[in-house]
Amino acid sequence: MNNKEIGICHIYVIHALKGYEQHEQRLRNIFEREYSFDFDFVTDGDPSLWTEELINRYFSPDIRNVLSKGSLSCTLNHILSYERMVQNGNQLALIFENDPFFINRFEERIAAFVKETEQLEAGFIVSIENSTLKFPSRKIIKSDKFLYPAQYGRCAGAYLIDRTAVINIMEDLKTNKCATVIDWWHNDLINRKVVKMYWAHPPIVEQGSHNGKINSPLSSKPKSWFKRISWILQKYYKTYFFQWIKCV
Repeated sequence: MNNKEIGICHIYVIHALKGYEQHEQRLRNIFEREYSFDFDFVTDGDPSLWTEELINRYFSPDIRNVLSKGSLSCTLNHILSYERMVQNGNQLALIFENDPFFINRFEERIAAFVKETEQLEAGFIVSIENSTLKFPSRKIIKSDKFLYPAQYGRCAGAYLIDRTAVINIMEDLKTNKCATVIDWWHNDLINRKVVKMYWAHPPIVEQGSHNGKINSPLSSKPKSWFKRISWILQKYYKTYFFQWIKCV
C-alpha cells in the first residue's frame, strides 16, 4: 500500500537528530518495506539547530522556562511539519511521532478514515491513536462510521491533518505564539476554533512510549514489563468494561 493511493499526500515523522537510530531503522523497515510510504523524518527542530529567530518566530518569549528541550524540540518539529505541508502543497498529511505501533487492521482502516475525511468540513485534525485511552461514547458509535467530533485531542502521536487546518494554524501563529507542548497547544487551537478535532474509532495506532514497548524523545520513563502490563490492563478496562459502564 502506498500512501498516495489512499489520498495521503505525504507522511511526516517527528524525530530526534541523534540518539534514536533504532527507532529510525524500525520505521524505515515498516514504512519502506511493508507499506512503500513516502515519508520524511523531521529533525529541523533539534536543539543544536536553534536560533533566537527560529524560536521567537513560533513561541512565546518564556517558552524555554515552560518546556524542556525535548518537549520544545518535539513541538517545533510538529510546526515545521506544517511548514513543509504548505511548501509541498500537501492537501492531506499523516503525522507520526517516532514510536508508532499499528493495531486494529491499520492498512484497511487508514484508507477508510481518509475516505471519510472527504465528508468533513475543511480545517480538521483526526486523532488516530489511543494514547489517552479515551474513546467516543458507545452511544454514538455506528458500524458504518469511523470519525467522531471531539472537544480535545488524544496526544499528538498520530494524526491526519488537512491543508486548511495547517494554513489556519500558521496564520494564527502570527499573532498567538505557541506557549505550551504540542498536544496542549492543539487543545488551545481547538478551544479557539482555529481547527476542528475528530477522533477515529477504532484507533489504529499505539505509541510505544505509552504501551511500554519502546522509549520516545519525550518519555521520562524507560520501557519495562511493568509499564507494558499496566498498559494492557488499562486498555482492556477502558476499551471494554468502562465503555459499557458509561452507557448504562
